[in-house]
Amino acid sequence: MEDDQKLKYLKVALVVFGVIFIFGIYAMMMWVWPSGWGWTPRQPEYEQMIMGLYATLGVFLILAAKDPQANRSLIWFTIWSSIVHGAIMLVQALVDETERANLLGDVPALFLVAIVLWYLMPKRETVR
Repeated sequence: MEDDQKLKYLKVALVVFGVIFIFGIYAMMMWVWPSGWGWTPRQPEYEQMIMGLYATLGVFLILAAKDPQANRSLIWFTIWSSIVHGAIMLVQALVDETERANLLGDVPALFLVAIVLWYLMPKRETVR
């Protein structure tokens, strides 16, 4: 896929992931699948912190979609923080059997975000 085509899809992915970060994480943790997206036992304060951080990141991803090249560091932060967050949760889910549902919930979702954005990121900065 050519860089300009990737850039077009990157813009879409940033908006989609931004909306998911703003609304989807809350919905998954609270209503849709709490065991795969929350913590056992429930930790409302921690969940509120995570939802606040991801909602904020979601807003900035949507803003970054207007000019991804100018927001490369934010996009790379999203990629690497998703990898690190997913890896830590993967280990925790393997060690703590009460967190095993996360192996099918937010762990693969975090890796999916990282893979999609990594693939769509232009490998070099284009001249404006």
